[in-house]
Amino acid sequence: MSSTFTIRIPEELKKKMKEFKIEWSVEVRRFIEERIRQLELMKLIKEVEFRSEGRRVSVDSAELIREDRER
Repeated sequence: MSSTFTIRIPEELKKKMKEFKIEWSVEVRRFIEERIRQLELMKLIKEVEFRSEGRRVSVDSAELIREDRER
């Protein structure tokens, strides 16, 4: 199933588009799909960062190394 998405563009841009043998609907669809993937990834990254906030451990790594060497 699909739906129609309409945009308005300046006449000058429309004229320039006609100069090229490109299926503009395919180009626009690909752009939108890629942009959605990027936005979903950014959203996922933010969710992971938010969830990991409470899990962060504040440990001085130098102190741990020193303790390990002393053993």
